[in-house]
Amino acid sequence: MCRNIKTLFNFDPPVTDNEIQAASLQFVRKLSGFNEPSKANTEAFNRAIEEIAAVARNLMDSLVTNSEPRNREVEIDRARARSAKRFGAPKN
Repeated sequence: MCRNIKTLFNFDPPVTDNEIQAASLQFVRKLSGFNEPSKANTEAFNRAIEEIAAVARNLMDSLVTNSEPRNREVEIDRARARSAKRFGAPKN
């Protein structure tokens, strides 16, 4: 899985369209191998992002859970702690 694509479900506040768009862009970049497509592939690249974002929004709106929503700030702190443990403390 692409490490830049983050879990978007069951957060408070809920996922935004910008977050879904960013995840869709990362997914298309990963699949295509392009960071930026050529002019010949731009239309297909952008269409894929839009279609994946629409499907992702539909998925997010359809999922249900009985668990409490996760707090974004707490999850960010946990990710930083895992990163520091794995790679060492950031240098200032």
